[in-house]
Amino acid sequence: MSREEILETRGLTKRYGNLVAVNEVDFTVREGEIVGLLGPNGAGKTSLVSMLAGILEPSGGQAFVAGMDIVRDSARVKQIVGFVPQDLAVYPELSGYQNLSFFASLYGLKGRECAERISDVLDIVQLSGWAGKKVRTYSGGMKRRLNLAVGLLNRPAVLLLDEPTVGVDPQSRNHIFESIKNLVRERKIAVIYTTHYMEEAEHLCDRVAIYVDGRITACDRPQDLVAKIGGQTITIGFDGELTEDILASLKGLPNVSNAVARMNSLELFADSAVDIVGTVVERVRTVVRPTSLHVSGASLETVFLALTGRSLRD
Repeated sequence: MSREEILETRGLTKRYGNLVAVNEVDFTVREGEIVGLLGPNGAGKTSLVSMLAGILEPSGGQAFVAGMDIVRDSARVKQIVGFVPQDLAVYPELSGYQNLSFFASLYGLKGRECAERISDVLDIVQLSGWAGKKVRTYSGGMKRRLNLAVGLLNRPAVLLLDEPTVGVDPQSRNHIFESIKNLVRERKIAVIYTTHYMEEAEHLCDRVAIYVDGRITACDRPQDLVAKIGGQTITIGFDGELTEDILASLKGLPNVSNAVARMNSLELFADSAVDIVGTVVERVRTVVRPTSLHVSGASLETVFLALTGRSLRD
């Protein structure tokens, strides 16, 4: 690991019987960087961050946090890693302060230090005014923010966030985003952020890892991922069923990087749409009736489609 790299995985793998949830993953995260794991539900994102948090034991490979092995040095790693799970891990009948006091005690925090940590994290997630109220009176977004506060009590060097905005209102989502950005800017925390929301990855992350079926297929800055795919997307709606022969012929056209057919729609990725759109429509019309045609520039969503052959909605 270089001086800037605080987390590294080498062939990290997790199996559940015959199912490979995490498949020989290699990547690094630098201090003060937000790396997004962008993939659909069931892609293996939770299994990956759970291993890094010390909750699951790897089936193979290695991972290091600040040079420490996550298995051999598990106790020390947990002292500098914060984990915010997808499921809420707070007690509704306790107040926000009581929840934080309980979790702080698990880190051995006591007295003034404990009080200072709790005050600090409440301020970060903007819940200081609600600290004395029972969590059952919180909105869903406020509970998510309290969940984030729990993960910050040990002042982590690495923060693992597993779908932290699922089901929250836009205001709470913005609160969470601003909290994360401030932590990274002021404290140089490294963040791994799992999501299946394209706009979150584009808005928040310094780098995005396209993560499907337990594998990272690409990892770069969002704008660089888009630049690598480049070109344009031709989207055709149709009535009927596109044949495999036609789809194969479209993929073989000059300057076409990929073509993806779904129910009643085709998305084709090309360097220049104007050069081939006529040919594409003619070939499609031999087997189905086109109902719509749209040409657009590359985006992170088209990158995901081009690299994986599927959308996050699939």
